[in-house]
Amino acid sequence: MSAATPTRRDGLHARLRMATDPAHQALEAGLDWRARVASRAGYRDLLARLHGFHAVWEAAIGAQLSDEPFLGPRRRLALLVADLDHLGLTPATVAALPRPAPVILDGPAAAMGALYVLEGSTLGGQLIGRHIAGLHGFGETGLAYYRAHGPRAGAMWGAFRLRLEDFAADPVAEATLTAAAVATFAAMRDWLCTAPAAD
Repeated sequence: MSAATPTRRDGLHARLRMATDPAHQALEAGLDWRARVASRAGYRDLLARLHGFHAVWEAAIGAQLSDEPFLGPRRRLALLVADLDHLGLTPATVAALPRPAPVILDGPAAAMGALYVLEGSTLGGQLIGRHIAGLHGFGETGLAYYRAHGPRAGAMWGAFRLRLEDFAADPVAEATLTAAAVATFAAMRDWLCTAPAAD
C-alpha cells in the first residue's frame, strides 16, 4: 500500500475522494467549463443542462435522505431558475427544459454519495463564478448557482463532511455511498457533456 492510499484512520471523506477521483477528473476534462462559459449563450446553455440534472437528482436525493433541514439549504434548483430568468428565459421555457431520465437511489447512504458530488461542486463554483462575473460583467444577479453558499461555503462543506462520517463505521453503507458518488459523477458527465438533440 502506498503512502498516498487512504486508510480507515483517514476518515471517510479521504477514502471517498480517492475512490471518486477518476470519475471526477473525467467530468472536469469533458466539461471544459472555461470554453462553455466564454459566451453568454454558452453560459446559459450550461445552466439549462445543470437545471435538468438538478431537477432530477435533487428530487431523488430528497426522497431517500428524508432530512429537509439538512438538504434544503443545499438545494440549488431555485438558484438555477433565478439565473436563467436573469438570462432571459421565461418560466414556461425553463419548465420545458430537457431533463435526464428519473433516477432511484438505494437509501440514505446512496443519497449522501450523490449529494457529495453536488455539494462538492460549490467549492470550485466560487472560482467559476468569479471568472464568469469578470467575463460577462454580472453583479449581484446571474450567478446565484455558482455563488451558492457564498461566504458560508467552507462552513457548509465542513458540516457535510461531518455528516459523511455517520456512514464510516458501516463498510456496506460506505461501499453504497461510494458507488453512488462515482455513478453521479458519471451521470453528470454524460448529461453535461452531451449536446442536446436538435429540434
